[in-house]
Amino acid sequence: MSAAAQQPPSQESAFLEFFRKTELSGTLDTYFHYNFNEPATGSKTPLRNFDFDHNQFSFALAELAFSKPPTDEDRVGFRLDLDYGPVTDWVHSADPAGPEVVKHFQQAYISYLAPAGKGLSFDVGKFVTQHGAEVIEAKDNWNYSRSLLFAWAIPYYHMGMRVGYSPSGVVTLGATVNNGWNNVSDNNSQKTYGLQAVVKPTAAVSIVQNYMGGPEQTGNSDDWRHLVDTTVTYAVKDTFSVMGNYDYGRDRVAGQTVTWQGIGVYARAQATPVFAVIPRWEYYNDEDGFTTGAGQNVQEFTLTAEVKHSQGLIMRIEYRRDWSDIDFFKKGPTPKDNQNTLTVGFVYGFSTK
Repeated sequence: MSAAAQQPPSQESAFLEFFRKTELSGTLDTYFHYNFNEPATGSKTPLRNFDFDHNQFSFALAELAFSKPPTDEDRVGFRLDLDYGPVTDWVHSADPAGPEVVKHFQQAYISYLAPAGKGLSFDVGKFVTQHGAEVIEAKDNWNYSRSLLFAWAIPYYHMGMRVGYSPSGVVTLGATVNNGWNNVSDNNSQKTYGLQAVVKPTAAVSIVQNYMGGPEQTGNSDDWRHLVDTTVTYAVKDTFSVMGNYDYGRDRVAGQTVTWQGIGVYARAQATPVFAVIPRWEYYNDEDGFTTGAGQNVQEFTLTAEVKHSQGLIMRIEYRRDWSDIDFFKKGPTPKDNQNTLTVGFVYGFSTK
């Protein structure tokens, strides 16, 4: 054997091998938003997540993600999502450890695929929640604005461990133990637990059932918060899909039980390869005012027109109406029970895989 053949791989070849196995992806998200109730300069559009700056062009999010899923040949992997922008600030604003604690790491976890059955996967670190029909990145959603259920009914992220196993091509099972809702550091002495079942009876149907339970109040390890989350997606045909999402939550605060629940219904009609129309309707019951700050029943209707460029650019033009059974909104000093908004979102996404 030659001396050259016995030499270890060079640093340059190891560097190239690392990026050959690692997917690099990212997104840039900007928008213009107009609220016809004309809120005062500097105030936010009520009940909204991320697209809340009135009558201005706004930067929402910049994200760069590195991902190496584990495989049978290389069982150790990782994911690291680096985020910056107002979206990041909002997502981490309620963390008991403070918003500055690892807020720019939306996800940061190590993965391992154990040689058990068809593969038992473990992720340890910080990861986004398994709940809901939508995610933090606009490019991966059907609409531009986030739903009421995404904004108010479920958590954003967890710090802990999750396990996944697929006994068949139809069913995937998962479990998690973590510090709680939007907690990098735990705020009590107990953990939060989650279970998930994903069933795909056909290529066109997906059913995702989640449960999460555990104490979430600071210094209170006795009162548990419970969340049940269901998402069903059906691709009726290649150009038309529908989706439904239901959430039910319950907690106990100061000796009183509080609940919240809601349903969202979506449709996506792909008129051409580059143009789609996506309506969404939701009903959200927060009668105890635990999540929105006022006891109310809220509905919203959104109509989105999407234009998608082949090189990763997405433009979404969106009309949305929110209305409540109380005067939750304002136009100037006058209380109102509704608001109407128009938003244009510009989102760019890329991936090396």
